[in-house]
Amino acid sequence: MKGGSVSFGNQAIPQLLIKQALPASIGILVMSLNVLIDTIFVGQWIGANAIAAINVVLPVSFFIAALGMAIGLGGSSIISRSLGKKNFTRATKTFGNQIVLTFLLTISFVIFGLLFVDSIIPAFGGKGVLYEPAKIYYTIVLYGVPVLGYCMMGNNVIRAVGQPKNAMYAMMLPSISNLILDYVLIYVFDFGMHGAAWATTLSYCVCALYILYFFTSNHSELHINISDFKLDIGICKEIGALGSVTLARQGVVSLSVLLVNNLLFDLGGESAVAVYAIISRLLMFSLFPVLGITQGFIPIAGFNYGAKNKKRVEKVIRTALLYATSFATLVFLMINFFSNSIGGIFTDEPLVLDKAPAAIRWVFAATPIVGVQLIGAAYYQAIGKAFPALLLTLTRQGFFFIPLLYIFPNFLGINGVWLAFPIAEFLAAIVSGGFMVYELKKYLNS
Repeated sequence: MKGGSVSFGNQAIPQLLIKQALPASIGILVMSLNVLIDTIFVGQWIGANAIAAINVVLPVSFFIAALGMAIGLGGSSIISRSLGKKNFTRATKTFGNQIVLTFLLTISFVIFGLLFVDSIIPAFGGKGVLYEPAKIYYTIVLYGVPVLGYCMMGNNVIRAVGQPKNAMYAMMLPSISNLILDYVLIYVFDFGMHGAAWATTLSYCVCALYILYFFTSNHSELHINISDFKLDIGICKEIGALGSVTLARQGVVSLSVLLVNNLLFDLGGESAVAVYAIISRLLMFSLFPVLGITQGFIPIAGFNYGAKNKKRVEKVIRTALLYATSFATLVFLMINFFSNSIGGIFTDEPLVLDKAPAAIRWVFAATPIVGVQLIGAAYYQAIGKAFPALLLTLTRQGFFFIPLLYIFPNFLGINGVWLAFPIAEFLAAIVSGGFMVYELKKYLNS
């Protein structure tokens, strides 16, 4: 057996969390830089409307690809707890089922997405001059979404078996290849939106090849057999229950993007949608250390929960919250300091540059407390409690942000859209913090 997952049960928590979170953070950073630079390339070489067009369709493709992430996280929770109990048969059977479920579901949704392309794009804000470039990008990227789903699933399993560096490589390779392909296809060959879309799709394939190499080599302790691909109803139900948390999160994210894009288009036109596209990239890029800590936290908490090591479970929660809050506060300070300059990195459109600074400051106003909601939901997912994990996942976007979008703009116009972001974050942190304190006390006293 490989030693990757063994350290989950005996290494000092602060060092172990850094060991798990650092590669995840670096991987997310590189991936986020890829999205950020990709947006800069598109904005400078194609135009601000191209940025807005991509932002319109990404939630659709990401929601389908999130099926793979959901299956990956749901199955990884089972794998982590199984390894904690030294049940290797169940761990490998789970992985085989994950692969089959990922391709079955993503391909089915891609077919649906292609059949209704002309209705989906306008619904997500792809109206007026944004429609044609959005359709080009959407159609090409959708072909590669099953591969992206496999990548998201495989990456989470790599992390679950205690190989965070390999998970980092799996995130870095497609990011680097995408930037190279962007330069060649957009700048050199001048393929425009076609080039941007093909660069993204081909980069997914690079990631998939690396993950395939990892699991067919001696790097992994999960060596599946043909029989592991036969779907097990019990395992599928547990993957579905835990994975529904991730899928629900991406579902409400996609719905909120749909609402925000349409509201901003109606209130401020294409330039307002472009501002939101820039902010979306910043959210992904700037929060990479917090997201890395969350990803590193899940397998440690799951393993020790399975091993019934209560003190280590408590320690990893407290340490993850401390690290996440510290990094999030630093991000908040940096974003506010540079808010007036950020828009100019992406575009020279006057309307976008005028609207961006105030919007950025509002959206990032509650950043210091973002870790509370993320760690709270991740803890319930790690220990296999799907329903509370689902509730906490839906708090910010579903229970607070979307309702606020229907209220604030009626009184405050476009500023109401931006104000909804920090208010929803603040309310979600209160609810998540309360749930987590209650669950931890009950667990430690059991």
